[in-house]
Amino acid sequence: MKSFHGQKSRLAIVGNVGATNVGDSLRRAALALEYEVLFFDCHDAWRGSRILRSLSWRFNDKRPLRLEDFVDSVLARCGEARPETVITTGTAPLTAAALQALRRPGIVCLNYSTDDPWNPAQTASWFLDALPFYDLILTTRRANVRDFQRVGCGNVQYLPFGYDDVLFGDSGGPTQREAHDVLFVGGADDERVAFILEFMAAGPAVTLVGDYWKTGRQTRRFALGHRTPDDVRILTAAAKVNLCLVRRANRDGHVMRSFEIAALGGCMLAEDTAEHREIFGPDGEAVVYFRSAREAAERARVLLANPAERARLSAVVRARISRGAHTYRDRLISILEAATRIRGPRSEICQSARR
Repeated sequence: MKSFHGQKSRLAIVGNVGATNVGDSLRRAALALEYEVLFFDCHDAWRGSRILRSLSWRFNDKRPLRLEDFVDSVLARCGEARPETVITTGTAPLTAAALQALRRPGIVCLNYSTDDPWNPAQTASWFLDALPFYDLILTTRRANVRDFQRVGCGNVQYLPFGYDDVLFGDSGGPTQREAHDVLFVGGADDERVAFILEFMAAGPAVTLVGDYWKTGRQTRRFALGHRTPDDVRILTAAAKVNLCLVRRANRDGHVMRSFEIAALGGCMLAEDTAEHREIFGPDGEAVVYFRSAREAAERARVLLANPAERARLSAVVRARISRGAHTYRDRLISILEAATRIRGPRSEICQSARR
């Protein structure tokens, strides 16, 4: 870790490390922008016995086992390093009291909300109680804006996902020799399993990448299991059709894969949502949309039979996203610009108070 000396701006990020986690993507972007970065891995708040973690999740309001220790570490290290801004991602393990303590000396605290805090599978009152104490909430789903406002968040903005150009940019790395007809990358949620089975009953087989597909009797023979980001990059770029599903339980309008597929020039068959149309334009311009599994299967068959159309869509969607300032570096710049706007009035208030 870099030492906190010199004139560089200081930034703290609270997020998950590794794979395609947004917190780690923001960390890479911050280092590329030459920020001094203090990173807190949220996994540290959950370290301990698997049984105890499960019990805490089920019976203690989904409270991390080491929440207090994690909070103490964040406060202590931020107290020493004095970052100007703290960015947390998702359901970050910071309490209302911790956020108040961080903001007291003038640190601007922002949450990049990458999950739906009101999804019944995720919601936790200790986290909801903390939300109003952020200076700004940036949410990846428009469906959550009013929810945040209802719990007392005074400053809420929509900021979509992006893509990590280190993981999903044009790396010039190895390419896949075999192109799968239809590829889906994501976990085997119940709603996704139902969709995939209906899709394959009416259309082509789907190659499945992600957790839990191998445990299902009807899906295991199509599953490749969990793969590294580099494997996913290669598979996505090579696939003839990339299926993009949102999580309805999360009220998603788009997902991380929306940008990852597009950045790699994947021919995309995407769920028809207002956010997808806002990002990619009307049907057939850069992507092809569907509203049901049966319609998706029909449109996949048409695409598989038309290589020229697939090539056109791939080129258009890649150009649209790669030229549109959608990397996590771009997202970080937007977040830090928002922090600067917040910091200005706050500095004026502090100066007035000193007089």
